[in-house]
Amino acid sequence: MGTIDELRERKSVRRFLDKPVPPSLRQTIIDCAINAPTAGNQMLYTILDVTDQTIKKQLARACDNQAFIADAPLVLVFLADCRRWRDAYDLAGCQSRDPGVADWLLACQDALIAAQNAVVAAHTLGLGSCYIGDVMENREQVVEMLGLDKWVFPAALLVFGYPTSQQIARPKPKRFDAKYVVMTDTYRRLTPDELRQMYADRGDAFTPFVQAVCKRKYMSDFAAEMNRSVTGYLEAYR
Repeated sequence: MGTIDELRERKSVRRFLDKPVPPSLRQTIIDCAINAPTAGNQMLYTILDVTDQTIKKQLARACDNQAFIADAPLVLVFLADCRRWRDAYDLAGCQSRDPGVADWLLACQDALIAAQNAVVAAHTLGLGSCYIGDVMENREQVVEMLGLDKWVFPAALLVFGYPTSQQIARPKPKRFDAKYVVMTDTYRRLTPDELRQMYADRGDAFTPFVQAVCKRKYMSDFAAEMNRSVTGYLEAYR
């Protein structure tokens, strides 16, 4: 039951002790990541281990000025990589094609599955972690600072470190009950009553909570920038 309990307990950590992650633990996290499920054993991703403090600071600024990114002892960027196999096909003399949107999406799945393996491994090792989706923003800056190819996409940025006592004590936010998330055989939209009750069961006042999330997340400037930026990345696959 240890793994089950850890999956239920794990929460995002954004404040870390000023304590390095030992090389042995870093290697264990990466080993667990690359042993994740992958489409056809292709491993359609590249992992960037960002150690340069200048790049860390640039990433923090590009990701909505989240300073804790620069302070994190371990920073990994999981790249959906459609370039490596295309180069291998060419080298092997294959009659190939440019990658398309489905290839991009499959590579994103591979990268994110590997990233989640890293998160679970880190939690088992006593390390906190946090996903940073904002790495999809500011495409031009991120491409330049990380030297990305046109067929390489930053699917996820992860920061790791030893959590502070405050982060350990902070309660994990409640999730929606499974009865609102799990459906049998076919999809259906939730009714208005179910939507309201879904939030009420979690202890949230429906209208103010949803309005706040809509303003802070869905209709935010960073959401608009993320959509602009990802649209730019996708142009390479059309």
